[in-house]
Amino acid sequence: MRTRSIKESRFQLSSFSNAIGISVAGLCLVHCLATPLIFIAQANVQAQESTHFIWSILDIVFLSISLVAIFWSAKSTSKQWMRIALWTNWILIALFIFNEKLALFPLPEILMYALTSILIILHIVNVKYCKCDDDTCCIHPK
Repeated sequence: MRTRSIKESRFQLSSFSNAIGISVAGLCLVHCLATPLIFIAQANVQAQESTHFIWSILDIVFLSISLVAIFWSAKSTSKQWMRIALWTNWILIALFIFNEKLALFPLPEILMYALTSILIILHIVNVKYCKCDDDTCCIHPK
């Protein structure tokens, strides 16, 4: 039986967390784009409060899953700037979502589309260019 090296395990974890990050950010983007269309479609039908609640809670679900993906992607990246970019982008998305939930400031929806797209791009770049070549290159080696 072949045992995995620390490098292989770390690479697989990083690839998995980036794949999760890309998927969740992509689903989040679809969710953001589809929400107005669904509410317009429901305007002719009596909208149920439970449907609205379930649809709006998806923001928090996506944010929570992406937090885990960002944590592991940032932990296993080889580039300090990538770690900062991933966390900064996630914090901005979280602030945008909480601002939207609390209705504090009117912000254009295009900002959320841009932030989500940037997060997808960051995960793709992290997969492609921020790999560790040895066990000591990662920001937080074990």
